[in-house]
Order: sequence, then structure tokens, then C-alpha cells
Amino acid sequence: MESLFTEEELAAIESEHAQGLSSGEIVEMFTRQGARFSEATLRKYVQLGLLPRSRRIGSKGKHKGSRGIYPACIIRQVNEIKQMMSLDYTIEDLRQHYAFIGGEIEELRILLHRIIDKLEQSIADESDEPNVLGGMCHQIEDVRGTSEAMVSRLEQMAKRIRAMRQLAREAV
Repeated sequence: MESLFTEEELAAIESEHAQGLSSGEIVEMFTRQGARFSEATLRKYVQLGLLPRSRRIGSKGKHKGSRGIYPACIIRQVNEIKQMMSLDYTIEDLRQHYAFIGGEIEELRILLHRIIDKLEQSIADESDEPNVLGGMCHQIEDVRGTSEAMVSRLEQMAKRIRAMRQLAREAV
């Protein structure tokens, strides 16, 4: 199962593009690696539930509108989909056995970060008392760590499930 990107490259992309990537940037990264990948394919994978949806980011200025930004981990997810398809998995196989893993864990991560950020902002806006603020900030950090650990465990479980499926598929 050959990968288009190494683990180091994926980690660098996720770090460099922590704020997310546009569909054009995603397509460009894959075409630079020699892969056939288009915005239409990206949209199809999103519609099928294999990848997370973009979030809209408004542009400053009158009549500038907004653009869709995908989480940086989408490169890793597309890379994995491409690997699985190279092993003769079909889109239907991926929908049945990968969809819950592909996009939903990342959507959960994004939602948890958004909720925690809002709680943190509310605490900062409402509290003038240092003892309350310090205690609540400590609780927020505990929640942040717990949510990151939970998402990480879900990702590890998903990887194990995919590995088991791959072994079963190779045994046939």
C-alpha cells in the first residue's frame, strides 16, 4: 500500500496549514505528487461522507464573500482513500466501511475545539475575579486535554479497524 505522502510530509502539511486549506490548494498538492485528483472528486468524497465539509470563512471588505476552508487533515484522509482505492476498494466499500471514520472524527475534533474556544472566551469576558477565572481556565485545559485524548483514541481505533479489514481482504 504505497502512499503519496510520507508521514513526515503529512505532519508538515498539517502544521503549516493549521488554519485549513482551500479546495484548490488540496487539488494542487495531489497533482504535484502525480495523483489524479480534481475539485469534482473532492466534492464527491465530501458528499459521500468520506471527508469533512468545508467551513465558510468570510473575506474582509465589501462584496468579498466567503470561501470554503477544509481542515488540514484532509490531505491525510484523501491520501488514505487513494491508498485504499489502489488496493481495489470501491467507493461503495469506502462508504460502507470508511465513511464513519473518514470525516466524522475530524468533524468531532473541530466541534470540540469550537465549543472549548467559546467556553474559554465566555470565561474571559464574564469573570473579573482571579480565583474563579483561574479555576475555570484549569477546567477548560482539562476538558481540552480530555477531548484531544478521546479523538486520538477514536483515530487509533479507526486505524486498527482498517488494518483488520485490510488483513481480512488480503486473506481472501
